[in-house]
Order: sequence, then C-alpha cells, then structure tokens
Amino acid sequence: MAGRATEGTQYDPRQFDSKMNAILGEEGEETFYTTFDEVCYSFDTMELRSDPLRGIYAYAFCYSADLPRGIIPFCKGLDVIQQAQSGTGKTATFCSGVLQQPDYTLVQCQALVLAPTRELSQQIEKVMRALGDYLGVKVHACVGGTSVRKDQRILQSGVHVVVGTPGSVLDMLRRQSLRADAIKMFVLDEADEMLSRGFKLLKNLIF
Repeated sequence: MAGRATEGTQYDPRQFDSKMNAILGEEGEETFYTTFDEVCYSFDTMELRSDPLRGIYAYAFCYSADLPRGIIPFCKGLDVIQQAQSGTGKTATFCSGVLQQPDYTLVQCQALVLAPTRELSQQIEKVMRALGDYLGVKVHACVGGTSVRKDQRILQSGVHVVVGTPGSVLDMLRRQSLRADAIKMFVLDEADEMLSRGFKLLKNLIF
C-alpha cells in the first residue's frame, strides 16, 4: 500500500515498512512466506480473544485444519493472501481475523473490506456481524442502490468496520463521511476479479 496518502490521513509508508520489516524479519531483514504451516487443532488453542471466539461457536463455524492458516497470520499482523475453493470458509476466516484487531473503545473505521458486488458485500457484512455479535462491533456496508444520506449518517456516527464496493466506498471517502485515519486493515475479497474488472478505480481508492 505504499504511495501517496489521501489528504487528511496520517498514513506514513516509511513507518509502515519499518513495522512490517520488524515483524517479518530480524534486524529489519524482510522475509516472504509462500505458505503458513502453523496448525492448531481447535479454536481454543489459537489464542483468540474470548468474545470473537464466542461468536465463532455461536455461528456454528465448522473447524477445519486450513482455517488457522488464514486466521493466525491476521492475528500476527502479517499480510495474507488466501486462496481456497468455494465453500471452504474463506469469508468467515478473514472476518474472524479482522475482528481480532480493532480497538473497540475507539469508534472509528479500523478495517476496510472491498468486494466486487453489492451482494457479496452484504453477505460479508452479515458474517462480520454474526461473528462479532458478542463484541458489539459496528459494521456498515457501503453499496450502490442505498440512501447516500443514510450511509453518511451511519459512518459519521462511527463504525469499526466498513465493507463495500469500490465505487461506493470511494464516494464516501470523497464526501469525507468515511475517514481513513484509523484504518489499519485492508481486505480485498475476490482479488482476481476485482483487479481484472476495476483496477483503475481500485488504484484511485488505495493510492
């Protein structure tokens, strides 16, 4: 995400790079992992926060040995590329990882999730709400075909996570109803489709 920050944000790419180097390698030596092999055999051994863990069990999220490979790197603050077949729990996996990170005493957008369609954005919002039920997480979906004034009112009142399509999210950023100052997680769902269909719009949004 290196690049020019949007006006009004506090994003510093040099500070971000130094933090990532400290996480990924000793003495600033950068490391790239092609796989993540740390495996836990139950959710209880993954050292998740208790409230998101309650949400996982309440959601009846079936355990699979592949899931920690997505959730644990999120919790460690690593950049993650997740690839799996449909129906294997990718959405619930990254939602679980995202919900581990925010400071819930700070009612500002701390995670941004982009998806290619309105339907997928709304599905992600529902999963995020279900898993974060015991956290009191505030999630909002910014998609087309809804009231712009309602979106503005909800965002200005404060949310922890924003899910949406690139066009609607960019519109809220331009209107300054959505502030990027506190965002520390960015998720691109269906990345191959997103980059093939709307790379120019994504470039404007991210950079």
